[in-house]
Amino acid sequence: MATSVGFLLGGFPGVAYLCRIINLLSDMIHQLFGQFLRALTISAIAVSIFACNTPKQASLTTTTTTGNTESDTEYRQLDTMVVTGDRPSEYDVADTDRIESYALPPYNASHTRTNDLLHTKLEVSFDWANEKVMGKATLRFKPQFYPVSTLTLDAKGFKFNQVRMAGGAQDLKYDYDGEQITIQLGKEYTRDQEYTVFIDYVASPKGDGGSAAITSDRGLFFINPTGEDPNKPQQIWTQGETESNSRWFPTIDKPNERTTEEIYITVDKRFTTLSNGLMVSSTDNPDGTRTDYWKMDMPHAPYLFMMAIGEFATVKDQWEGIPVNYYVEPEFEKDAKAIFPYTPEMLSFFSEKIGVKYPWPKFSQVVVRDYVSGAMENTTAVIFGDFMQRHAEDLIDEHTNEKVVAHEMFHHWFGDYVTCESWANLTLNEGFANYSEYLWMEHKHGRDAADYHLLEEWSGYYNSGDFHPLINFGYEDREDMFDAHSYNKGGSVLHMLRTYLGDDAFFAGLKLYLTKNALTAVEVHNLRMAFEAVSGQDLNWFFNQWYLDKGHPVLNVETGYDADQKMATVTVEQTQTADSGPAIFILPTAVDIYTADGKKTRQAIKVDERKQTFTFPVNEKPALINFDPERELLAIRHENKSQDELLFQFDHAPRLLDRLEAIQQLEGEDNAGIKAMYQKALNDKFWAIRAIGLHNANLDNDALTKKVREMAVNDPRSEVRASAFDRLSEADDAEVVQLAKQAIDKDKASSVVGAALNVLSQKDNATALEYAAKLENTKSSELLSAIGDIYAESGDVKYLPFFEKNLAETDGFAAISFMTKYKDLVIKAGIDPTMKAAAKLKGMAMDQGVSPWKRLGAARAITQMRDEVDDMASNAKDAEKKAALKYNAEELKKMFEEIKENETNDQLKAFYRQF
Repeated sequence: MATSVGFLLGGFPGVAYLCRIINLLSDMIHQLFGQFLRALTISAIAVSIFACNTPKQASLTTTTTTGNTESDTEYRQLDTMVVTGDRPSEYDVADTDRIESYALPPYNASHTRTNDLLHTKLEVSFDWANEKVMGKATLRFKPQFYPVSTLTLDAKGFKFNQVRMAGGAQDLKYDYDGEQITIQLGKEYTRDQEYTVFIDYVASPKGDGGSAAITSDRGLFFINPTGEDPNKPQQIWTQGETESNSRWFPTIDKPNERTTEEIYITVDKRFTTLSNGLMVSSTDNPDGTRTDYWKMDMPHAPYLFMMAIGEFATVKDQWEGIPVNYYVEPEFEKDAKAIFPYTPEMLSFFSEKIGVKYPWPKFSQVVVRDYVSGAMENTTAVIFGDFMQRHAEDLIDEHTNEKVVAHEMFHHWFGDYVTCESWANLTLNEGFANYSEYLWMEHKHGRDAADYHLLEEWSGYYNSGDFHPLINFGYEDREDMFDAHSYNKGGSVLHMLRTYLGDDAFFAGLKLYLTKNALTAVEVHNLRMAFEAVSGQDLNWFFNQWYLDKGHPVLNVETGYDADQKMATVTVEQTQTADSGPAIFILPTAVDIYTADGKKTRQAIKVDERKQTFTFPVNEKPALINFDPERELLAIRHENKSQDELLFQFDHAPRLLDRLEAIQQLEGEDNAGIKAMYQKALNDKFWAIRAIGLHNANLDNDALTKKVREMAVNDPRSEVRASAFDRLSEADDAEVVQLAKQAIDKDKASSVVGAALNVLSQKDNATALEYAAKLENTKSSELLSAIGDIYAESGDVKYLPFFEKNLAETDGFAAISFMTKYKDLVIKAGIDPTMKAAAKLKGMAMDQGVSPWKRLGAARAITQMRDEVDDMASNAKDAEKKAALKYNAEELKKMFEEIKENETNDQLKAFYRQF
């Protein structure tokens, strides 16, 4: 399951403008480098999104506060050299209030395997109107070890027409409780005997639960089944994780089961089907239907079975002789390779990196509507939500799609090929998939881009709260495992292990783990033993503290220099409370000591006491002592660096997080050194630093203005080009109008074109309206939003049809701005058009099938209408008009209350409480 912890509000829109960059970076950097945790509460995010002056696009990510956690920096450490130690007795936690308990702790065991499911054959067709699956299942088994005379299968909400032995005529007796069917086999079978059961059934998939990652456990979903919605395609798709595929076929629905598969899918001829493995045949039937036969010869877990049915455009690709196909809605056919970027290249990269060639017979990817998660790694056929499905011009420099593709692809080794044996071990699937995003970004875009991504992952973990062991046998509900521990922390721990072991040992360990455990279920000890076998080291200490215990270190780091002794010192104190995890973590790391000429010496250390001081002989006072120079330790850190040290760090320390820490810590200061730092930032190799430099640079001289003009046209990153236009719009720059026209005509990134339109609207409104009219037929949500800004600013209600035509077209953060501007303009048209517009927006906000972005934008616009109509009523002089306006304000309030009551998304509910 991909990118489902963060957690995403239905999408990953492009990041186009400086407002978003600065808000997001400020939040993350204050968490990780500040002197206190600035938790990303929902209200804080709402302020950062809605208070921003420019209507820019942002990644709408919500997290929860961390309770008593403090936050600064995360790092990672290398070798070992303890110089001095100081272990005060105060670090021990008092036991005076501890209550003796003799109850066993909660423990969710792996499923006990009684019967081994060897092969699954399914024949399915559908009653669309009644949302039912008509199925026939032929299931082959053998006893796992002990003799059996009964078979228990998961089958939720089924009606059974027939249950018998395959080839037999006599029905078998069974008991059924609505969740599981227990079949009397009629004889006893030993472990050397196979048997096959045939079940004719009707399934009526219906969900009764879900999680933050997977919002429904229905298993199989009919989308627009009767075709009543002209704006939505008819589709059927499945979502099996965790144990929901047993809502549409009978099986042993556990992660430690594994079976080969064949499936016959009968649908109307207009539909395309996709399932696991390869299509063997496709047969037209006399009744106007078609039966597609898909076959998977390699065994995989039942939760990885899938179907997707719809009117898809299929774009064919290949990698080393295997099919690599992309399934999208016809409108996006030309964008398919941008939607699923670098897919063949990733297959090569991951195969080479881990030393195990992609093991499956194909790799297909499909986008569906109303998906209940981010994406799902069904073996050979990944399903993605429609947040992925955008036009190529909206995807320029937008790395989200490629990270999601990488995540789901990597699961085909870690999760599909080797599968966690229980949900308690879920990080063996999700932690690896999460870390694949780092590996890909590092390979394709460089170490800075990878570290920037890691910073986002740390932020998600620290703000997740409720810290628990990574391998969590004590979960209350298996769905709870899909959290920022299994994903974010799991990937971060692998990153630490990689640095500790070194690349050669780390990737050799992964290869051994995969080859030794191929096509089996595993637990965390299989992973540990693979790394131990390769490295020759005992790694219990690492796995015990990072996988089997909870929490993370909180470190106070103080550096100093004794001129008389010519000794540099680093004192590290672990301040985390013992009830939040280990009172002492073992942290192999290093210290870089810089002299004034920029030369550095690296000293290996190992932090393994509550408080330690390390000393190093140095002939002169260091210009900087940099603890954890690789910036890889999952730890919150507080330090005592001076302004001079931070400026030196910005110039000399090599990692992105060094520069981010320095530039953030110095924010708000104003002197020549800091001004110079911001100017240097404009030429930084990483786009986010350049964006911060743009935000802070003083455009008070011609040279700086010229530099920003050059960035608006030539910077390699679209976000930076757009941000440069934002800064130029604030300056009295005669050349900016011509530059904006040039960008609109030539730049391929919709974010930059939108920013250029915004410049025109401020500098030359008539020209802006002219250019907006030329671009009206765009499919880009960002451009539609930018055009909407210009039309709303004009105040001319003749542009209302443009908004009404495109309400359904805009999505992502752009939808929020677009609907706000629609509200601005329609209010000018009068109260009757306003109420009609509100009714349209209410329909969108109430439709749980549209994206959360659209629902949020529509609901927010209605609340703004309510406030503005209420103000109009307060200012009205005529009593009759005042009463009418008060009535309409109340109607708008009722609309919003209905929307709030109807909403199912917890994150949207939280936003609505802010309204």
